[in-house]
Amino acid sequence: MKTKNVNFKKYSSFKIGSEVSVCLLEDDFSDIDKYYLIGSCNNTLIGPNPPALMMLDKMYDYIKIENNTLKVGGATPSGKVASFCKRNNIANLEFLSHLPGKLGGLVYMNAGLKEFEIFNVLVDITTTEGTVKRENIEYGYRYTNLNKPILEASFSLEKGYDVNKVEMFKKMRSNQPSTPSAGSCFKNPKGDYAGRLIEAVGLKGLMKGHMCFSEEHANFLVNNGGGEFEDAMWLINEAKHRVQEEFDILLECEIIILETQH
Repeated sequence: MKTKNVNFKKYSSFKIGSEVSVCLLEDDFSDIDKYYLIGSCNNTLIGPNPPALMMLDKMYDYIKIENNTLKVGGATPSGKVASFCKRNNIANLEFLSHLPGKLGGLVYMNAGLKEFEIFNVLVDITTTEGTVKRENIEYGYRYTNLNKPILEASFSLEKGYDVNKVEMFKKMRSNQPSTPSAGSCFKNPKGDYAGRLIEAVGLKGLMKGHMCFSEEHANFLVNNGGGEFEDAMWLINEAKHRVQEEFDILLECEIIILETQH
């Protein structure tokens, strides 16, 4: 199996982690259960001792139109899909212009902005075990029950790329910090906002090493340069502890933490 050395301090959006040898998934699916599959690590915090990692090979980076269906490889970056849709006047995936990541990861977490999400236009996916139709997948807010690598996703094709939607999505993201982060740290609890709760317990802007919950948006854990995994974990655990104590709400991480427990 081919491997690739990945420096997570440069590769991940958090800019935290060391250089790790990552296996590349091509067309041999025999040993995949030994590995944790990663994408572009826009919502991932890599620890000093991550599990064995794997990513899709670049053979899964493609976009094509077949039988009036948009087919996209799992390793295709969201920006590439957004540009293709704009160029070909394809509607309903405009929000991808403001969601970083690779397609497999975006489908896996049913990524979106407000009510606009991947599963609204998804037809089916191809995994290492074959094709699965959308109606046979359990999904919800930033959630699916998928547990196999997503090699391809098919979307219904509708004409009418909407530049007004792109502007709307840009405004939605305007309050988000540009400092390195992994996006929203916690899922919003039902009927509330994680950012409000973090601010209410006094953690907004509190520095631990070079990490803090952003002054711009308290649910963004940001790296102000040279941030360490341990400091990020301290803040995550402190937020969970304080919010549970104050509001009896257990915050659930939206970011993925990859660290082998000893």
